[in-house]
Amino acid sequence: MARVEVLRGAPCGATWEAAKTLEGLPVDQAAEKMGLVSQQFCKADPAGWDPIYQKSPVHIAGHLHAAAVEKALGGKDSQG
Repeated sequence: MARVEVLRGAPCGATWEAAKTLEGLPVDQAAEKMGLVSQQFCKADPAGWDPIYQKSPVHIAGHLHAAAVEKALGGKDSQG
C-alpha cells in the first residue's frame, strides 16, 4: 500500500498507529496485518471478556479493524 488515510478510528489511537505499519505492504496483506497490529496498540483490558461475543475487547478490536480495511479496499465486507 502506498498510503493509508484513517477517516475514523478508535479513541485510544490504535487505528492511526496500526495504519502506519500498512504503508509499503502488499494490499492483499493489509486487512490481516491491521487486525493483528491494532491489537498490539489497543488500550482495552485484554483480561476483560465480552459474554455476548465470547471474546476479549482486544480481539473484537482486531476483528473490527480488519473488517474496516477489507471494506475500504472493496473486499468481502464491503457489501454490508
